[in-house]
Amino acid sequence: MHLRIVQTIRRIALAIVLLSAFCIPAFAAQPLNGTPLDDGYRDMYNLRFADAHGKFQQWIVDHPEDPMGPVSDAAAWLFSEFERLKIIDVQLFANQDRFDSRGRLTPDANVRKSFEERLDQAGHLADTALTRNARDARALYVKTLVSGMRSDYALMIDKKDLAALNYSKEASSFSKQALAINPHMYDAYLASGVENYMLSLKFAPVRWLLNLTGASTSREEGIRLLNLTATQGYYLAPFARMMLAVAALRENHPQVARSILIDLKREFPQNALYDRQLALIP
Repeated sequence: MHLRIVQTIRRIALAIVLLSAFCIPAFAAQPLNGTPLDDGYRDMYNLRFADAHGKFQQWIVDHPEDPMGPVSDAAAWLFSEFERLKIIDVQLFANQDRFDSRGRLTPDANVRKSFEERLDQAGHLADTALTRNARDARALYVKTLVSGMRSDYALMIDKKDLAALNYSKEASSFSKQALAINPHMYDAYLASGVENYMLSLKFAPVRWLLNLTGASTSREEGIRLLNLTATQGYYLAPFARMMLAVAALRENHPQVARSILIDLKREFPQNALYDRQLALIP
């Protein structure tokens, strides 16, 4: 009886956390506007990948020591491959059985080469910056992105779950280092948010084993961190908002998910992904 009461209290607490997160406006983050780097991200989220590459590559030329240039170009390669393979699917993430049974895909070798080269370039520039200043939060944030994108590629394309987990833990570690220096770097909260939320969906014995490896598996913490990026982040705010749509569907709040996706569609009208996802929500 005592165990059932405790479980009921935990479920109520989780519901309060989720509902409080979903009540915050999905469009609270600052719009991407101001620099060529901002414009590149806006193009990327609008699925205008050629335009995004052009702006990111110009940023690399104009700012050769800034690791944000190549890591952003790597993100455009990753998102373009995800779009080509129709990987980004809110319904897939929201259904654990479908997610676990997803098949391995055939990547474009040239895209993979360009993606890896940009990640290597970004990692090298970030390491160089950290040798000059070990407390360079921007460089640590770039290291977070490098590991996070390697985790995404391993998980969603190669279907190498163990490799993805290791990269995810690495990304979370770098993000915590960056945030210890600059707690207002809200994009950096995404790595730990995704790690916590996605791993919290595993069965209890699996979560227990993951905790032994140092992985973070708290659903409540995952939602809280995703919400921080969604409402106060910048470059990664749209991605965090989409992950909150996933969480809303998993918690049986389809209209909340619809509202988030409608806001994203309003901000990025050329992104057909949002239309595809909206059509699947009853």
